[in-house]
Amino acid sequence: MKFLRFLLYAVLTAVLCFSACTRRVVYEVPVSPPPAALTEVDARQMDFEDDQDPASLLLAIDRSLMYFDGPGRGQVFEMGDKRIGARQIKETLIALRNIFSSGLSSEERNRRIADEFFIYRAVGQTGDGDVLFTGYYEPVLEGSEVPTDEHRYPLYRVPPDLVVHRISAHETGITRMENGRSVPYYSRRDIDVDGVLRGKGFELIWVSDPVELFSLHIQGSGKIRLEDGKMLSVSYAQNNGLPFRSVTRNMLDNNQIARSDSGYRSFKVFLKTKSESELFDILSYNERYIFFRFVDGEPLGSLGVPVTPDRSIATDPAYFPQGAPAFIRMRKPVFDAAGNITSRIGFSRFVLNQDRGSAIKGPGRVDLFCGFGDQAQATAGTIKEHGEMYFLLKR
Repeated sequence: MKFLRFLLYAVLTAVLCFSACTRRVVYEVPVSPPPAALTEVDARQMDFEDDQDPASLLLAIDRSLMYFDGPGRGQVFEMGDKRIGARQIKETLIALRNIFSSGLSSEERNRRIADEFFIYRAVGQTGDGDVLFTGYYEPVLEGSEVPTDEHRYPLYRVPPDLVVHRISAHETGITRMENGRSVPYYSRRDIDVDGVLRGKGFELIWVSDPVELFSLHIQGSGKIRLEDGKMLSVSYAQNNGLPFRSVTRNMLDNNQIARSDSGYRSFKVFLKTKSESELFDILSYNERYIFFRFVDGEPLGSLGVPVTPDRSIATDPAYFPQGAPAFIRMRKPVFDAAGNITSRIGFSRFVLNQDRGSAIKGPGRVDLFCGFGDQAQATAGTIKEHGEMYFLLKR
């Protein structure tokens, strides 16, 4: 009996040690999300006004339906005190689609939504329903399929030595093997400054501007315009498993930039004044590195379906149901002909939860996909608004 107890103790000790050691390589063990990320509210007094055309909403809904007809068919989510499956979210999407394709008046649409759906409000970061919204977009970079004097900054495909470990339903660890042991994957400094991947055949394409390339890493997808005018689309394929850290916030905290230089466009202008060595030293503070792949057509979100401008959002999948419809309220910028913001106005709209982002963590953060081109960049770069978010569930 003593031998059996000793053997059991030894096995448990080894298992716990192995688990702790392997998880400590990249992440701490993730904390389970609180059960009240969403709370049910009375929808009868809500106005479900939508500021966009119905066609874009129907398109975004159809893309979520594609997900639930494919890889999402077995998903299970928490909404308030309910545990729901893919079938219920699919029924919710179909019901909302029917309402918006019926040409109803605003009053009738509000009544139908209140009658046919449970409405759940995101509790936000502090439990009061306040959600911070930012925006992202699809940038365009000048590039070449071969390295040149002008195009010398590579996008890398996923290296074959990168190993992905499943930690939980929403978390993975990423490592590589070195001398027979698992170690963290290379950091941004290792890759961009020390060149550990350089010349190994992992380059996907080369671009001309390292600041715009860093922006592409933040946005996750974009287009590369070749010298002959041909456009290629690239999208997120994997990351190096190291944490995302805000370069702007770090420089603000250390008084290295003025607050007037911390806006999206202003900070890019500031970065472009730096020498290459200074620039890479600054950017290396963000250890997270993104690997890319070519895609056909529109950018793909984390669900593997295209994201829709002004209709797709990125949230933390540990808290909110992927692919589900949501309703948001916040402010948006209004621009003059020169691209200057003249005002900010309140709006509301239905969106689909179809993406995630490395900086979008917790129940109080949302990233709105603003689309492609200069206008989308201007909008995304100026959104930092507090608002509200609600999820729908068919009764």
